[in-house]
Amino acid sequence: MNRQGLRVASYRFRATFGQRWGGYLVIVLLVGLVGGIAMGSIGAARRTQSSFPSFLASTNPSDLVVSFAQGSTSTDLTAQIAHLPGVKHVESFVSINAAQLAPDGRPVLDNIAQVGRLGSVDGLYFNQDRLTVVQGRMADPKKPDELVMTAAAAKILGLRVGQVSPWGFVTNAQTHQVGVGPSNIHPAFRLDLKLVGLVVLNHSIVQDDVDRLPTSAVFTPALTASLPRDWAVGGQNFTYYGIQLAHGARDVGAVEQELHPLLVENSYFNFHPMSLVKSRAERAVKPESIAVGAFGGIAGIAALLIAAQAISRQFRAGDSDLQVLRALGAGPSTTTADGLIGVLSAVVLGSLLAAGVAVGLSPLSPLGPARGVYPGSGIGFDWTVIGGGLVVLAGGLGAVSLVLCYRAAPHRVVKRARTDGAQTSNVLRLAAASGLRPPGLVGVRFALEPGDARTAAPARSALLGATLTVVMVVATLTFGSGLRTLVARPALFGWNWGYALTSSFNVPPQARALLDHDPYVAAWTGLMFSNTQIDGHNVPILLGDIRAAPAPPILLGHGIEEDGQIVLGAATLAQLHKHVGDTVVASGYVPPTRLVIVGTATLPAIGQLMSNQDHPSMGVGALVPRSFFPPDLQQSLLQPDPTLNGPNIVLVRLRKGVTTAAGRADMQRIADVANRSLAAVQNGGGATDAVAVQSVQHPAEIVNYRRLGSTPAVLDAGLVASAVIALALTLAASVRRRRRDLALLKAIGFTTRQLAATVAWQASVAAVVGIAVGIPLGVAVGRWLWILFARSIFVVPRPTVPVVSVVVVAAAALVLA
Repeated sequence: MNRQGLRVASYRFRATFGQRWGGYLVIVLLVGLVGGIAMGSIGAARRTQSSFPSFLASTNPSDLVVSFAQGSTSTDLTAQIAHLPGVKHVESFVSINAAQLAPDGRPVLDNIAQVGRLGSVDGLYFNQDRLTVVQGRMADPKKPDELVMTAAAAKILGLRVGQVSPWGFVTNAQTHQVGVGPSNIHPAFRLDLKLVGLVVLNHSIVQDDVDRLPTSAVFTPALTASLPRDWAVGGQNFTYYGIQLAHGARDVGAVEQELHPLLVENSYFNFHPMSLVKSRAERAVKPESIAVGAFGGIAGIAALLIAAQAISRQFRAGDSDLQVLRALGAGPSTTTADGLIGVLSAVVLGSLLAAGVAVGLSPLSPLGPARGVYPGSGIGFDWTVIGGGLVVLAGGLGAVSLVLCYRAAPHRVVKRARTDGAQTSNVLRLAAASGLRPPGLVGVRFALEPGDARTAAPARSALLGATLTVVMVVATLTFGSGLRTLVARPALFGWNWGYALTSSFNVPPQARALLDHDPYVAAWTGLMFSNTQIDGHNVPILLGDIRAAPAPPILLGHGIEEDGQIVLGAATLAQLHKHVGDTVVASGYVPPTRLVIVGTATLPAIGQLMSNQDHPSMGVGALVPRSFFPPDLQQSLLQPDPTLNGPNIVLVRLRKGVTTAAGRADMQRIADVANRSLAAVQNGGGATDAVAVQSVQHPAEIVNYRRLGSTPAVLDAGLVASAVIALALTLAASVRRRRRDLALLKAIGFTTRQLAATVAWQASVAAVVGIAVGIPLGVAVGRWLWILFARSIFVVPRPTVPVVSVVVVAAAALVLA
């Protein structure tokens, strides 16, 4: 562009601003508001996906937590662990024998297993793995008469913030007495404790159903230090070591190997890598972040399409002025630049407004379970999104403006008019041959052919816009249908049976005998919980029978068919960098044992009732045959009384036709028989065990999605609305560009009814093309996206098509047109 042309364009901008400011304002508002919503949504998606890692980092987390029981000993391993290579810092807490006291001074033991009593030894939970206060305040670590607990624990114990309650503390010797109960146990120590706050543990923000119990009450280091060690460690109580590593999660496997010699002799131990908690939480919020991000993407596309239409209209509004300028001798550079200054300025201002809107919307995120504890909630600046959004909006719409301005220049219009010959589409010739009446024939031509230079209309844009709209809507509905199907079908996330009989220790043989002859039961199998080292990584495992049924659904390969085989969760397989057919070495409680990976499975989120150990979950864990435990180890686990021997959990598949109520009642009857058998064991040997009926246990990913309520429907509606608005404006622009042709038709005798029919045919043809192409393409895209997503969260990838919704979309597109 030469300097003279720029001066003329600048003068024209100043002289005509009073007439054009309305169009510029429309561009600014469209780009700013719709683009801001798009940028804000994408920023919210990123903030949601990173919400748990951000929260976790704010708690000064451990990289590895080791739970450790030593029978009757009370050895403190803190110093030994601290001196291991790779360990940066270690702190601990202990499980304390404590209970609330009834008015008569006796301990209330009926909820003892539901609330863990945790005593910080050296600051764990106060400075490392810091508790997050959601109500009240944090306990003073120097005051022995203060405590905090989770909201669930406070509800179970019937306490409120600020309340003082009497607590009794007992020794391990007292808890081991035969027939211990409220009537014959007396606390060795009593203290009035004040509940000063409700807290959240950093690993309990996103939980599987099985992790809901036990909840936690946390005592201060001052109280823990005042108790004899025999009151805090031993028996079935645990010491927990929170270990921070010099190089973070990458050293977890090596440190676990170093810990084995300290823990394995005469003890029970379990590893809890925080990386597993983090990855589980990130998978749990992935549906929300994807949905919000998709909404932002659709809104961004809508912003570009709508703004492009507004820019095109702004240029067309000056067509007559450009013809006059050209007649007066203005060159191509001058006519091309005319109006470009105003449009580009409006685009830049709109893009800056969009960035402001995105920042203003940032306090609405993150979504999901970490929102209530997210550090630094409020205004957020995601410079990646803001910078990228500015580039896309300002750069993209700037480029569109240049192209549209260049095409709208008079010399280009004249040139296209000379070179473009009259072209008639095959569809139009077919419509004419079929005897279609004139209004329909003209409407079809308007929809398929752009027309001549003076009345050119965006026919291709209308067809493409209609197709893209239908694709986006149908793909969104198909993806949402897959998500709803996943939640509604437990077999897809690993629960491939009806009920489970779970136990604190074992399901007795009396219950298993009843299952063998139960007319409601189609099949059952028993499993044992444990954990082992696989190629240096601690992995929760399920030990069961060869060719067991029911069993978790296999994703790849096959189930266990003989000894020496292993089926891994897909996440664990990826962690080990292995493939089906490779071998791994398992160790820990067993000698190093080579196992062949024969398949991957979607593992259920199940664990031992009230257990403190890691458990299998969706994608995490392994299935191994019962023979994985050597005969001498299996023999050492047997109790003298056969009633106390059995699997930790029994999976039960009911026969088809058995109602939910009948199946539940039948399982409860068997559980009652099992509990009576345990209660009858001599000397109270089965008093601490109990069998419960467990229905579907949801993994954290499904738990979180079920908590969303109407949010998915709102997002779906927003996506549909954005796409529909873009389509409506595109169709409206296409029809409005035919005003001159419609006036000509009216002049030659078309009635108002015929004109309306012409417009209806024009819009309907665009809608029909969009439906015919967009629906199958949208279904294919939606299924493909769902399969990718399902594999990323390690569930059975079974996409579904919402046929009714797709039909409604087709009908709605026609009605809209």
